[in-house]
Amino acid sequence: MLSNLEGRRVPDVTFRTRRGHEWVDVTSDEIFKGKAVVLFSLPGAFTPTCSSSHVPRYNQLVPQFQANDIDEVICVSVNDAFVMNEWQRSQNAERLTFLPDGNGEFSDKMGLLVGKEDLGFGKRSWRYSMLVRDGLIEKMFIEPEEAGDPYGVSDADTMIRYLDPQGKLPHDVTVFSRVGCPHCVRAKTLLREAGIEFEELLLNHDYTDQTLRAVSSAITYPQVFIDGRHIGGADEVAKWIADA
Repeated sequence: MLSNLEGRRVPDVTFRTRRGHEWVDVTSDEIFKGKAVVLFSLPGAFTPTCSSSHVPRYNQLVPQFQANDIDEVICVSVNDAFVMNEWQRSQNAERLTFLPDGNGEFSDKMGLLVGKEDLGFGKRSWRYSMLVRDGLIEKMFIEPEEAGDPYGVSDADTMIRYLDPQGKLPHDVTVFSRVGCPHCVRAKTLLREAGIEFEELLLNHDYTDQTLRAVSSAITYPQVFIDGRHIGGADEVAKWIADA
């Protein structure tokens, strides 16, 4: 039976972290005392769902968490500090704090350390998220006890909706561009000036013109997509921003 510790204090644990070339011990008090913290925990660094969905979305939404008076967003996994630091670098997730629970002590005291021996993982954390205020656990979203690795309630969107039910989430924007394209520069400048974050895909680095034709039936640059909708080039982006 997985534990829900709402209303209780976070476990008293010392985490062994690495900063630069030094070992740095960090206690639960140092992490949680006097702060509002969102923490999410997952089965393992570099694993598929954790890398493709769980971490990227939390990293994307850190500004929204901060707007809701959250001081820090922390990712925990039963991995050592070297692995967690390298995973953070590979994910470009600098907005998050990656906290190694190398011995599984924190996960065990949370009542959420589970056996993953069938996968060769040994003991790992069950997937969950929680809101902690001044060391007191206010809310937990624990994935249901089902076979495999369920992922449906510990995501960043669920936590944001708990904190701010009427809040607006950021737009999801991708810009297909090419090097040396002035219209691409204009489109990106328009988005930045509007405070809209985006991912940029570069021709012949991230895609070819075959992909561009496949997704947009276009052969000119840039091509901008917002929230699943094909907007078009720089002129269309300017109009979309003006109408928004």
